[in-house]
Amino acid sequence: MLTSRRGPVIAGVASIVVAALMIFVLVLPKLGQVSDAKKQLEAARAKQSTLESQLRALQDAKNAAPVAQKTIDRVNQEIPPTADLPGLILLLQNAATSSAIDLVTITPSTPAFDATTGLSTISVSVSATGTYFALTEYLYKIETLPRAAKVLSITLSPGETSALTMAATLDMFTADTSAGPGSSPGPQGPTGSGG
Repeated sequence: MLTSRRGPVIAGVASIVVAALMIFVLVLPKLGQVSDAKKQLEAARAKQSTLESQLRALQDAKNAAPVAQKTIDRVNQEIPPTADLPGLILLLQNAATSSAIDLVTITPSTPAFDATTGLSTISVSVSATGTYFALTEYLYKIETLPRAAKVLSITLSPGETSALTMAATLDMFTADTSAGPGSSPGPQGPTGSGG
């Protein structure tokens, strides 16, 4: 009789032991795998969020590229990659002609490299004669040239008849870092090949 009672108890204990073994052998590793999978999912979601942000930034940059390119083109025109002294002199002469003044001299100096701005500055001395309004118009045209120019000083003195004599100093700029003394060797020609 005791044997008959032991059988179900032993079977129950064996079932519990087998169930516990199954939990330890099958369920707990799966729970660990589920936990690892959740961590991987969270990492993948974080990476996806980062990639989506980068994609939006790249799309914004792509959409802004035409405007940026126009700005780059305008800056390259205002601050050309080479000193181009003949072009500089021609711009100043054309402004004088359209302002109806007599340009006496245009004297550009050797470009001076400025490490702070990364540009080379060309100081230009200009002397001219004309009426007050013609000289004023010339100065306005200098400030609105397609090439960046900054008038630093102006001296007016009476000339013959109703004309005035003007002496002006202005700065013009180039992105050519090899222009002038103290500059770093770099591209000197329009192709960047040194010629």
